[in-house]
Amino acid sequence: MRIADRRRLFSYGIREIWRRLCRRSAGIRLAVTSSALQVPDRLIVAPTDLRALDSFVAEEILEDRFPLAGRILETFGESPFSIELPSRAFAERLHSFAWLRHIRTNKTEATCAHARQMVSGWIALHGRRPKGIAWEANVAAERVIAWLSHSTVVLQGAEAGFYRRFMRSLAYQVGYLRKIAGCLPEGETRLRLRIALAMASVSMPMRAAHIRREGIRLDRELERQIMTDGGHISRNPRAVLNLLIDLLPLRQTYINLGHDLPQKLIPTIDRMYPALRFFRHQDGDLALFNGASSTPASELMSVLRYDETAGKPFKALPHMNYHRLSVEGTTLIVDTGHSLSAELSRSAHAGCLSFEMSAGRHRFIVNCGAPKYAGRSYRQVARSTAAHSTVTLNETSSTRIVRSRFAGPILLGGVSEVEVERWDDMHGNDWLRARHNGYVREFGYFHEREIGLNVKGDKIKGHDRLFLPEGKVPENGPFAAVARFHIHPAIVLSRRDEESVVMRAPDGETWIFAAPGLDVLIEEDIFFADVSGVRPSQQLVIEFSPPETSEIRWMLRRGD
Repeated sequence: MRIADRRRLFSYGIREIWRRLCRRSAGIRLAVTSSALQVPDRLIVAPTDLRALDSFVAEEILEDRFPLAGRILETFGESPFSIELPSRAFAERLHSFAWLRHIRTNKTEATCAHARQMVSGWIALHGRRPKGIAWEANVAAERVIAWLSHSTVVLQGAEAGFYRRFMRSLAYQVGYLRKIAGCLPEGETRLRLRIALAMASVSMPMRAAHIRREGIRLDRELERQIMTDGGHISRNPRAVLNLLIDLLPLRQTYINLGHDLPQKLIPTIDRMYPALRFFRHQDGDLALFNGASSTPASELMSVLRYDETAGKPFKALPHMNYHRLSVEGTTLIVDTGHSLSAELSRSAHAGCLSFEMSAGRHRFIVNCGAPKYAGRSYRQVARSTAAHSTVTLNETSSTRIVRSRFAGPILLGGVSEVEVERWDDMHGNDWLRARHNGYVREFGYFHEREIGLNVKGDKIKGHDRLFLPEGKVPENGPFAAVARFHIHPAIVLSRRDEESVVMRAPDGETWIFAAPGLDVLIEEDIFFADVSGVRPSQQLVIEFSPPETSEIRWMLRRGD
């Protein structure tokens, strides 16, 4: 590791140590002053929750079985908060109380009493000391939003004593979020925390000055994190959807109660919708870049029905650094950027110049996506360049994933510059050319990718080229380069000849992938972003060896 990279890693580690100390001291300070905590006597409103409801999950929870984060925990009558949990992801989902929304599908006195018992058990076991997973910022912010949104479930038929305990715990958690707000790195969690505080300010009886103050703080965070093109600074397409799911109910709550809205709230939402549409494939799902995973169709549609901006998706998101080529039911989405900072790279992927392609009603070429609930090793593999539809050199990622005790798994070195050109040729075909410097330091080569979509939308041409900076000569002998094209699990592959493969969708939509003069291999693959979890898939692979072979051409055309 170079000295400059070591310094950056050390600097980030020091900042992270300070943040941890800041959060720990916030909990101590809150515990000391908790006796003077001002506890509202009631809630004014329960904001809407746009997330999908599942009656099956509600039934399972009533039977003391908790299907969360890809696992099922049976408690046999014990509180789940008092026993060992199957995974960290399970613990985060359990302590967030986001599952409360499912109880709304069967809102009887018995189900509400069961939910109330769960909340009471959490308050008794975890509500007095802000420590552990239950009090991590992302979990605590989600829990505050869930308790507010589903307070009608928890408080239906509640006795006065529980109502007071619930309100005191809620006020305590809101106070904790206020104290740790300045201790968080930039990113989605910090913005969600501000959303939770703004939602609490209008849902609980508070002075107008306090409501305005939380609105101003939310405005500042929206301005920092939502870019001019509507994308999120994490460059994760799913983050746009996640944030809209919380911002839309917040907007409506302000309106319903007659409060002045934060100045940036409506313009930001209007700006985010085109970015969300930009990442939608022909099958309706979102593209898999930089931590995006499967998207439940019900969640996406619940957000899109409030879209008043309409219009076709943009051709590019210049601040988020993505390009979209789309015509006649064929769509390509290309990543032409890199992580904006070390803090934001903790969930970013090394997928520069990767692309996804969809046609008709199906995705054909994808990235492997991010696993929702898999372990650390799977998550690390999913972030590698090899898990993306692009070129890798010597099975090395274009940007290194470095893990340290304090800094976490951040991206370091590698891609720092990406040059992009976009043009229409004389026949009206849409072309994109981009190059990155991620392999220059280690191998001496730039990677350049050129993709063109014809005016009829039935033919795609691709050209991958590895070249040395001007005036340089190869310093090393031949090395292995691999171009991968990850295929969606729903697509069936069949070989035509050594140079071409037929890709067929379930409804018969067919495309032919060909690389004239080259062997196109079909290999086993893994798809991390399926709704059902990790599942096997296939990939097309073209191997070549610079400097002897430094460029390849490939094409896709719609079959008969």
